[in-house]
Amino acid sequence: MTGLGMVNAGITTQLLLSLFNVIGVLHFGIAGNANTELEIGDVSIPEFWAHTGLWVWQRYGDGSESELPLESNGDYTRNIGYLKFSDYNNDTTTQHNEDKDNLLNNVWYQSEEVFPINTEPETRQHAFWVPVDNNYFALSKQLEGMELERCINDTMCLPRAPKVARVERGVSADIFVDNAAYRNFLSSKFNVTPIDMESAAVALICYQQKIPFIAIRSLSDLAGGGSAISNEASTFTPLAAQNAVAALIKLVPLLASKGTSVYSS
Repeated sequence: MTGLGMVNAGITTQLLLSLFNVIGVLHFGIAGNANTELEIGDVSIPEFWAHTGLWVWQRYGDGSESELPLESNGDYTRNIGYLKFSDYNNDTTTQHNEDKDNLLNNVWYQSEEVFPINTEPETRQHAFWVPVDNNYFALSKQLEGMELERCINDTMCLPRAPKVARVERGVSADIFVDNAAYRNFLSSKFNVTPIDMESAAVALICYQQKIPFIAIRSLSDLAGGGSAISNEASTFTPLAAQNAVAALIKLVPLLASKGTSVYSS
C-alpha cells in the first residue's frame, strides 16, 4: 500500500526500487472514469500516464500569446495546453453569450523534470506522457474480454458484466475529481480514461529508474459525471477493487510464462 496521493506513491516506489532487486512493477487500484464508452466496474489498462497537477498559474491579463515566467529558460512551456477558467463561468446575467473574464485566468499544464539513470549526471529531461512497458502492455491484451464481477450482493448488480479494456491514456494528480466540467475537459483535452491520484507518480519513478511498469485501474465512479446526488465510489469501491485484483492475478502468470519477474503494489 502506498497511501493516498502522488508523494506517497512516489516515495514508496523509490523505496522499493532502492531496497529490493525489482525487475518490474505492477501497480493497481481504483480510479474515476472519464471515458463514456466504459462503465463502472470496468478495468482500464492505459498505455500512457501523465501527471496533470503540475501547473503554471498565469496572472490576470495575460493570454495564450503571453510568455510564461521562466519559459525562455526551458523551465515551463505552453506546448501542452491550458485550462481557461472563464470558459466555465456560470453567470446567468451574461447576455448573448458574451465572453466574460475571470480573475483566475489560465493554468498551463507542465511536464515533469526527470533525471533518468544511465544518462549524464544532473542532465535534466522533461516527461509528460510516460509509456508503460511495451511487453507488459502487449501481454495485457490477453486480458481483454475476461469476465469480471458485476454484483456487490444479490440485490445490487451493475447493468452489464464489467470488462477489461486497454486504453490510450490515464492521468493522475493530488485531486479527487468529482466535477463533471473538469472530467469532460480532461477527456476532450487529453483523451483519458482513468483519473486517479497515484499511477503517474509510480510511472515517473519507474521511467527515471528504467524499470518496466504497468498500471491496472478499475473504474469505481464517473468523476462527477454521473448522479447529482453522490459520488458512486462510496458504493462501488469494493467491487472495483475486487475487479482490479482479478485482472492483476490474471496478468501475473502471463508475465511469468515469458520469464518475467515483477513486484506488485
